[in-house]
Amino acid sequence: MRHNRIAEFCALFLVFAATALTAAPAAAQTPYDGLWNVTIVTKAGSCEPSTRSTLTVADGKVSAAGADVSGSIGREGLVRVSIGGAYANGQLSGNAGSGKWNGASAGVPCSGRWEASRQ
Repeated sequence: MRHNRIAEFCALFLVFAATALTAAPAAAQTPYDGLWNVTIVTKAGSCEPSTRSTLTVADGKVSAAGADVSGSIGREGLVRVSIGGAYANGQLSGNAGSGKWNGASAGVPCSGRWEASRQ
């Protein structure tokens, strides 16, 4: 009788383990993960008048190949990013977003707006 209970326990454990493994998520994702085309426009100061870039959002973290970019996008679309010493914040909603940025060029402050669209 005891042998049957051990066999039942082992069978239940295997079913539980198999269920747990198949139910585990493959990777965390946020609603804004993907590639984003970003246009940055200077409104004040001597920074470049306008520049475009492609940024990657993965698991809510912002990056760009070969660039000094870090930051995050919250689940509600709140943007907080640092780009080579400049700082940007704003809001994404669906496949678009916008906000403000500030930084400096040769020690002279500059600021402006940015707009983004998902690729």
